[in-house]
Amino acid sequence: MSNSNLTLSRNLVRNLSIITLSFILLYGASRILFPTPASDISTTTPQTKQVAVFGGGCFWGMEAVFEHLNGVSDVVSGFSGGDAMTADYSLVSSGFTNHAESVKITYDPSKISYEQLLKVYFLVAHDPTQLNRQGPDSGRQYRSVIFFANNEQKQEAQKYIDQLNQQKIFKQKIVTEISQLKGFYQAEEYHQNYIARNPDSRYVVAHDLPKLAKLQSTFPEIYNK
Repeated sequence: MSNSNLTLSRNLVRNLSIITLSFILLYGASRILFPTPASDISTTTPQTKQVAVFGGGCFWGMEAVFEHLNGVSDVVSGFSGGDAMTADYSLVSSGFTNHAESVKITYDPSKISYEQLLKVYFLVAHDPTQLNRQGPDSGRQYRSVIFFANNEQKQEAQKYIDQLNQQKIFKQKIVTEISQLKGFYQAEEYHQNYIARNPDSRYVVAHDLPKLAKLQSTFPEIYNK
């Protein structure tokens, strides 16, 4: 590891440690009891790797959250919902391409389930009650959306949303869309592993590192440093 990479790694760990401690002190005593999805997916777990695609605001934070899960082998930042010709960051940022900033998650279902990915998606990765925005970022490209790869994922996502709404886990109604995955287009290289390469960015420190701290404190059993 080069000196520059070592410094970036140390800075990320330092910043995350500070935020994790603060999060535990503030919220540890009132940890949300989050329901487990009621699944109709077969309990006979396939051994081949599976893919899930989620959109929920800026893909920098989404990518980092899912990269820190045991059983996840790869997370790619990109675009989904539009066509190949408009899968460009400058175009997507206009809000008129129908693309959403998304992440493609490759995971081993024998180690982590789609159900668990949904729990992390709704509780940690973003706020599913915000319509066409996340935090300081606004526009349809930042919408909350699950792109299902098959009918099982579609049914599982819809049932879980219904379950969360019925139990009033959030103060507002969930606005997450469920759309068929028709294509995923990888974003430009400088967007990949953005947080690991820019741990001291003011945006990252303010909006993304708190998500990693929440992930570590809420799901320690599947958190991967």
